[in-house]
Amino acid sequence: MTPLEIIDIGRDALWTLMIVGAPIMLVALVVGLGIALFQALTQIQEMTLTFVPKIIAIFFTMMLVLPFMFQTLSDFNERLMERIVDPDFISNGVISEAEPEGSGTTPAP
Repeated sequence: MTPLEIIDIGRDALWTLMIVGAPIMLVALVVGLGIALFQALTQIQEMTLTFVPKIIAIFFTMMLVLPFMFQTLSDFNERLMERIVDPDFISNGVISEAEPEGSGTTPAP
């Protein structure tokens, strides 16, 4: 395995991580900003007011996006297993399709 293949696998893993985690992180960010704005406007500084709505919002978001998350991770797993099975595999396809010598595909004289 070359360093370029390792970098490509790492890049694919980080991109998959960002895609899978983004919906939950965005919901937590939006809910947190909304609660912070509410607390600033009303001057209510209750600690549980911050955590309970976030937990509930994240739970419902996970229930909604869990199939998407599973499919994305499954696709990443398939790409990774394809690299293990076929060492000539690169993300855009096969490097070479040359047949090995002595395969018997050349016509006899």
